[in-house]
Amino acid sequence: MRKIWDISPLVSEETAVFPGDTHFSREVLLDQKKGDNLDLSTIKTTVHIGAHTDAPNHYDKNGVGIDQRDLNYYLGRAQVISTDVKGRITSKDISHIEIKAKRILFKTKSFTNPNQWSHDFSALSAELVHYLAQHNVCLVGIDTPSVDLAEDKELEAHHEIAKNDMAILEGIVLDDVADGLYQLISLPLKIKDADASPVRAVLLEDGSL
Repeated sequence: MRKIWDISPLVSEETAVFPGDTHFSREVLLDQKKGDNLDLSTIKTTVHIGAHTDAPNHYDKNGVGIDQRDLNYYLGRAQVISTDVKGRITSKDISHIEIKAKRILFKTKSFTNPNQWSHDFSALSAELVHYLAQHNVCLVGIDTPSVDLAEDKELEAHHEIAKNDMAILEGIVLDDVADGLYQLISLPLKIKDADASPVRAVLLEDGSL
């Protein structure tokens, strides 16, 4: 069996979401324990639940929905980089690290409990996004609910990502993942015109795809 790092938080009714967004809920319609012939349920949730990918139309009025995104963004070699920076991360904070992959995942440990909302988490600067784009990075990921600060209405990192046609992966869990190179699989659901999609994000040993 190959080594798999599951970097997706458990999704449940306790999963924290941005204030005002729709919490996850699951309604059981049929239940074998109650005599039904099978189990059947329906869910209601924000598409930005848990580990998820933002679509361009989430932050760019001319952007496409998640169903139109090239899946190559979300599949391939990735590099995990740790940082203890509070606030926005800049290129100076990682200048000592060689960028070795087209997908960069930031391990900040600044949003430690997926079930407890906090505004105090780290994010990316527009300058850092530009720096990564110059190094041919096509996807940026982070272990927080957003690549921008919680109260940032300008969405500077999102807009710089749009300018450079990059992809976003948010809400991942990297606590048990060491810095280094992996193979990322984080494919979004093909939801028509959706502004995001939940994913089951996993890392494999580099070279195993």
